[in-house]
Amino acid sequence: MNPNKLTRREALRLGLSVAGAALVSSSAFCAQDIKPKRVGLIGAGWYGKSDLWRLIQVAPVEVVSISDPDQNMLAGAIQIASERQKSKGKPRAYGDYRKMLSEKDLDIVVIGSPDHWHALQGIAAMEAGADVYLQKPISVDVLEGEALLATARRLKRVVQIGTQRKSTPHLIEAKKKVVDAGLLGKVGHVEMCCYYHMRANGNPPVKPVPDFLDYEMWTGPAPLRPYDGLPHRRWWRTFMEYGNGIMGDMCVHMLDTARWMLGLGWPNQITSTGGILVQKGGKSNIADTQNATFEFDDFSAEWQHRSWGSPPDPNYPWAVFIYGDKGTLKASTMRAEFFPRNKKAKSIRFDCVFEREKYPEDVKEKDIELNAAPATRLHMLDFLAAVEKRTRPIADIEEGHISTASCILANLSMQLGGRPLRYDPKQKVVSGDEEATKLLKRNYRTGWQHPYRLD
Repeated sequence: MNPNKLTRREALRLGLSVAGAALVSSSAFCAQDIKPKRVGLIGAGWYGKSDLWRLIQVAPVEVVSISDPDQNMLAGAIQIASERQKSKGKPRAYGDYRKMLSEKDLDIVVIGSPDHWHALQGIAAMEAGADVYLQKPISVDVLEGEALLATARRLKRVVQIGTQRKSTPHLIEAKKKVVDAGLLGKVGHVEMCCYYHMRANGNPPVKPVPDFLDYEMWTGPAPLRPYDGLPHRRWWRTFMEYGNGIMGDMCVHMLDTARWMLGLGWPNQITSTGGILVQKGGKSNIADTQNATFEFDDFSAEWQHRSWGSPPDPNYPWAVFIYGDKGTLKASTMRAEFFPRNKKAKSIRFDCVFEREKYPEDVKEKDIELNAAPATRLHMLDFLAAVEKRTRPIADIEEGHISTASCILANLSMQLGGRPLRYDPKQKVVSGDEEATKLLKRNYRTGWQHPYRLD
């Protein structure tokens, strides 16, 4: 398949959203037929660059500006962008995203910064006139997410969230051939998990901030921790100051996948327990063990993560399991399998799609997630289709908000001793719980203003 030409049959096979399918004519949908888009990147770290490279692979875009408070990281991203984009043009460099957005010359902004920046930068990009590709989770508190959603709707912006399991080919196929086909029967339970040893820890000493990093700008609205080394990649994720732990990083993907496959909205009630139970040394303050229950009308979805020990099923260390009275679907980023209860029926396996031959440059790219690259490319095509038609993409901001806020509420439940929380998205309160309601909005550092307003 030509990466810039998607036939109707291919689009349907890959599960392009309604927005994307609407662009597929009787002959073909060609990304090159769309007016080239001017693109800016905020956050030139690992995943910000990865998202940008996937976008360049599938569409005629011009990367005109990149922003990051780390001058070394910024320079590296600018160099690679100038080599990869067709024009070979060198993007403008900015240490402050606000200066970049003040140019108001961008059609699309890709945001790959740490979680504590997502809401402010997403809103600012929309206010500057751009549509947005925003990494998950969309916010670090619930009311940031409400502000993002309200801004997108008010300004009629297209916002695609980086929950690309919805665009993962083997999961699209599993949803169609198992869930939608009714092979599960009546679904009565969902389990989700992550057992990766991904909790960075340690006791690095406090040290001077290097000249190439604007640490004040990197920190922004979050609390200013003593500098103890470059926060990039996994180190910042180990602190609740900047995100929502493994719950906000990994559960958000699997909860979003379960909601998408089963057509679920907001959970009726969320309960969670856990904490730092094993890995007690080091500076990390995120939970190494956590259980959460998301209650829906007909069943509950249970989450568990442990950043220690071994997974119960080594083939599915990060996964979602959907249990029906006629069978079970196991699904991960690497594979999916359906096991029918009827022993005479055959199981069905869905393998991960790789595109090494189609995109040979993938194989040489540093730190690329080869299994996720096809999903991100398809996610970008869906986003571009929605931008072109002014429709909602498959991972619309509202869906991203529900999945993100649900995970944040699980953390709040754990913080409050495991008591059940019932969020009212209309009133924007935790019903009958004033203490929990006050925790829906974090305090910002002096000089930064929270985007949610009661008025």
